[in-house]
Amino acid sequence: MKIKCLVVDDEPLAIRLIENHIAKIDALEVVATASSALKAFEILNTQKIDLLFLDIKMPNITGIDFLKSLKHPPKTIFTTAYRDFAIESYELEAIDYLLKPITFERFFKSIDRYLRDTTTVTTFSNSETPKKEDYILLKSAGKSFKIQLDDILYVESVKDYIKVHRTDGSNITSKYKISNLEAELPSDNFVRIHRSFIINATKITAFSNTDIEVLGIDLPIGISHKEQVDLFLEKIKK
Repeated sequence: MKIKCLVVDDEPLAIRLIENHIAKIDALEVVATASSALKAFEILNTQKIDLLFLDIKMPNITGIDFLKSLKHPPKTIFTTAYRDFAIESYELEAIDYLLKPITFERFFKSIDRYLRDTTTVTTFSNSETPKKEDYILLKSAGKSFKIQLDDILYVESVKDYIKVHRTDGSNITSKYKISNLEAELPSDNFVRIHRSFIINATKITAFSNTDIEVLGIDLPIGISHKEQVDLFLEKIKK
């Protein structure tokens, strides 16, 4: 069974972009779109929706208020051009908060988060239960290294390479994009805090508004990643 999606936005181009992203993932299908909360309400009352893509700034009622009004809302990913509602969306237990313009890479990460958060048995390629590996494989110096996730302290991007820093003080350098590794790592334990750094959240020993300390090593929080980091830190505070 495919994941049934409803896209709600008052901008036709924004709807089209989400539809294009969804079309690239076999596990998803758009069953309806709506340009207003009222139309979305009608659809939700007549069709089964698994995943709702919801704009925030819409005429008459905001996406936030609309979601609050639903007794049994579907899993929701907010899509918006505004950063102001991130914390409130987290309080509503939204899967994610996507800022426009939404790249496919960022969209894909949200879907991965949805699959990890739900009991859905559908994966991107088949209908088997998603398997969570406890390691990654990286090529370095002609060899493939099996790296246990729990051994990763943080990942650093260095030009066209990544350097995986491990808890034993050693590191492995591989020609790989940090964005690709970010998509592969489980988002419940790993978070990108800077264009050059991904950290293992289980190794956090301290944090402030500007940096995060992992086992005594201070790493900066990038401006463009601060909102995502703040949301992640709110979760681990619970």
